[in-house]
Amino acid sequence: MTLAPSFTPWRDRAGRVSALRIVTLAVMILPALRLFQLWAMSELGPEPLEAATHETGHWAIRLLIASLAVTPLGRILGWPRLFQLRRMIGLGALAWVLLHFTLYIGDQNWRLWRVAIEIVSRVYLIIGFTALLGLLVLGWTSTDGWMKRLGQGWKKLHRIVFPVALLGLLHAFIQSKTDVSNAVLLAGLLAWLLAWRALPGRWQTSLPALALLSIAALFSAVLIEFLWYALATNLPAARISAANLDVSFGPRPAVLSGIIAAGFVLLAALRRLAGRQRAA
Repeated sequence: MTLAPSFTPWRDRAGRVSALRIVTLAVMILPALRLFQLWAMSELGPEPLEAATHETGHWAIRLLIASLAVTPLGRILGWPRLFQLRRMIGLGALAWVLLHFTLYIGDQNWRLWRVAIEIVSRVYLIIGFTALLGLLVLGWTSTDGWMKRLGQGWKKLHRIVFPVALLGLLHAFIQSKTDVSNAVLLAGLLAWLLAWRALPGRWQTSLPALALLSIAALFSAVLIEFLWYALATNLPAARISAANLDVSFGPRPAVLSGIIAAGFVLLAALRRLAGRQRAA
């Protein structure tokens, strides 16, 4: 007896084995295997549980941002099959955030009362726990049954993924303190994703519009980084922001977010070129 497609993530909605879904599943699982390997080899530093907790949190927000990138990627490539991955990647983000929370509980020696006290007494934990609850709601209502039950309200409910992502990023910024490289990169990408959705439909695959958005993503990340260091730390925010112009040691996170956003421009250009060649 075969399992229903909903219980076999490597199959598409028609029940067929999907190479695309298998690759996506592998991308979401392999970092966990690598993390377990590092733990087993005692290569996670003097506080392995804390290090693993931070790393799982990073992967949770990365996958959440990736789930939001599926729609523009599918539109730009003209590849509707990609849309089937949104739910899968979103549930992957939920799995990672639950692992993140479980490891945090373990780091508190499994004392749930202490976990509860820590959450209500620390702002960044309240923010992170709120994001977790939001993801749980989204994951619970992600099934076809809930889509039919909620009707038009389902889309409205699932728009909370954007504030959830913002809360997750804010939690990451506060948790990271002075090293916010990962959070800055993801903030720039989230700014791009929000701006893309605000565009009129005919502009969402326009090369000039996408090019401007990639520049906007870069400067948004620079601004966010500047504001974080200026408002939340005693570090020289202006000097740190100016360092984005120095690429001698590789692109900084803000610049990297612009480069990744520019990748969408390249994909749109390649699709347009391929279309012209087919027409010719």
